[in-house]
Amino acid sequence: MKKVLVIGAGGQIGTELVLLLEDKFGKEAVLASDIKEECPQALAHSNYISLNVLDKEKLSAIVKEEGITDVYLLAALLSATAEKNPKFAWELNMEGLFNVLDLAKDGHLKKIFWPSSIAVFGPTTPKINTPQHTIMEPSTVYGISKQAGEQWCAYYHEKYGVDVRSIRYPGLISYTSLPGGGTTDYAVDIFYHAKQNGEYTSFLNADTALPMMYMDDAVRATVELMEAPAEKIKVRNSYNLGGISFTPEELSNEIRKHLPSFEINYAPDFRQEIASSWPQSINDDNAVKDWGWKQEYDLKKMVALMLDKVDPKAYFKG
Repeated sequence: MKKVLVIGAGGQIGTELVLLLEDKFGKEAVLASDIKEECPQALAHSNYISLNVLDKEKLSAIVKEEGITDVYLLAALLSATAEKNPKFAWELNMEGLFNVLDLAKDGHLKKIFWPSSIAVFGPTTPKINTPQHTIMEPSTVYGISKQAGEQWCAYYHEKYGVDVRSIRYPGLISYTSLPGGGTTDYAVDIFYHAKQNGEYTSFLNADTALPMMYMDDAVRATVELMEAPAEKIKVRNSYNLGGISFTPEELSNEIRKHLPSFEINYAPDFRQEIASSWPQSINDDNAVKDWGWKQEYDLKKMVALMLDKVDPKAYFKG
């Protein structure tokens, strides 16, 4: 019997991933967890427990008592937030991973999903159509932790036979949960401001192209990767996913097709330096070839849906 534990379920990815897993495997097969005592509103009807992934004893007890087979480990400090608290970011992002990998090594788990990011790439990485295997010299704490985590995942698979799988997520865009401190958050923020007051000030320059992905594609890719036969998973550090590459200017132009009076201004901050170190577009041929990945959302489709669904009241309260 499959029993799934999602760690970090209250975050941007976790909220929608839990709902997709429940739909696919049944609510009784999914246990959502986050560090907060209170269940996030979006998961009010899910099975929920409070869990700090750094609490190894409690994590181990839950895995054993609940008969957990698969773990989706999403708890992490994201790029912009991690730069403000680098030591804690390293501890959370790395020790949490070790705690889960060790449970699998000791035979208590069958499969692990651990997300990586385009943050593993750096200023020396080829920026256009970045290949699966390339130079990786990350310049952020988040990127350093993700690059190290990728290598540990590959090591645990090679040395101990742990079935751990990973995706290098591009920037993720969703309306069901608010941004969580990432450098690509402007591509979510902008929709709330566009609907609320018709203008937005971007913390990235107009011509900063970054790979992005609509959340439905991201969570579907995650589950498809986890459900693929093990023999098809040829990359054991982390798979590239391409997404949609666009600039703040291109995104605002697409928004103006729906809201003609929308205006965007630019005031780059420390996140501009982070974004400038990342790729502009990603080659995901390995994911396509190995487990049949196929993107469904382009810029036009994503913008129309986001403008229809975002609720500024939730964003601007307080």
